Amino acid sequence: MQKPSLIIGKRQLILSCLTVLLAAAVYINYSYSRDLTAVTTPVTELNQTDDAAQIPHYGDTEFVNAEPDPSADYFAQARLQKTTSRDEAVQTLQMIMGGGDLTQEEAVTTALDAAEVASLIEHEGTIESLIKSQGFSDCVVYLDGETAKVVVRTDGLDAAGAALIKQTILGEVSIAPENIRIFEVR
Repeated sequence: MQKPSLIIGKRQLILSCLTVLLAAAVYINYSYSRDLTAVTTPVTELNQTDDAAQIPHYGDTEFVNAEPDPSADYFAQARLQKTTSRDEAVQTLQMIMGGGDLTQEEAVTTALDAAEVASLIEHEGTIESLIKSQGFSDCVVYLDGETAKVVVRTDGLDAAGAALIKQTILGEVSIAPENIRIFEVR
């Protein structure tokens, strides 16, 4: 009969660490879900209050028969067109790269073009997120390496708002300030 060994191996350490991490994740999940249930109010309680007539219900006719917002439709269309044109550009670059009869120099140039397109897409998304975080409700950014065009939804763009948008763009990409155009959609 062998005597039990009290030597702790690597496997036992890893398993115990994973168990502790799992327990911590379960506790954090429980604490967050408990906080969320404390904050949310059941619908039955909302209906019993005196202010129940003021609470909007999404089945009401004002929400069902509401006219679509033309500026929201514009931003959806602009994003779709931008995505479509970028996908076509990427597809064209992939076809060129897969052509097989490229010289080494042409292959490098095509790879650099593909990297530039990917970088522009990433910068556009970052700039859009930053502009929205500054209080603008929606925007679309177009970058082409030398110019930047921003379409932003506002109720009136003042000089401070335009300067904030330009500062955001210049913080992400190196474009001459005179090559930044801002368009307003109401």
